Amino acid sequence: MSMKNVSSVASNIMSKYGWKEGQGLGKEEQGMASALQVEKTGRQRGVIVNESEERAKARIEVSKQEEERKAKAAEVKKSLKQPSKVILLKNMVGPGEVDDDLEGETREECTKYGEVIQVVIYEIPTGVVAEEAVRIFVQFNRVESAVKAVVDLHNRFFGGRTVKCTFYPVEKFEALDLAPQADEL
Repeated sequence: MSMKNVSSVASNIMSKYGWKEGQGLGKEEQGMASALQVEKTGRQRGVIVNESEERAKARIEVSKQEEERKAKAAEVKKSLKQPSKVILLKNMVGPGEVDDDLEGETREECTKYGEVIQVVIYEIPTGVVAEEAVRIFVQFNRVESAVKAVVDLHNRFFGGRTVKCTFYPVEKFEALDLAPQADEL
């Protein structure tokens, strides 16, 4: 079947639904005004050759979102290689925003994943970026609970901020070595 025949087949199908040459689809004729044309690139592959600018932009946006999703998945996968019972939450609140309810709210939220042993909030007064200024540590009873928390809380929105959640070495937590290392800044 030639390209001209394919195009006329698409036009015939569209005309059965009320389409007329030069007229857009939809109640207010805001939709497509011509049938899509496909250029064959392989045995079962093709490329749309008369794609509108809006459709092309939408396709590019979807592609960007897919790349972001893959990057997030890779980030979580990397952090899952060294799990521990302690997680570190960053960027939940900014400097000076720690209040009396934050520890209780964090504990309550994290009990969804398992038994919480301890919550420690460590605020760095100066010398770091706002995202690093408040570090919230949550110690779970089991590693599995911490894994669930990291998977669910990483890149979650809280108070207009994107939370970063990673595992933290139990030894450093128990020694109260809570300040960020030079490579974390």
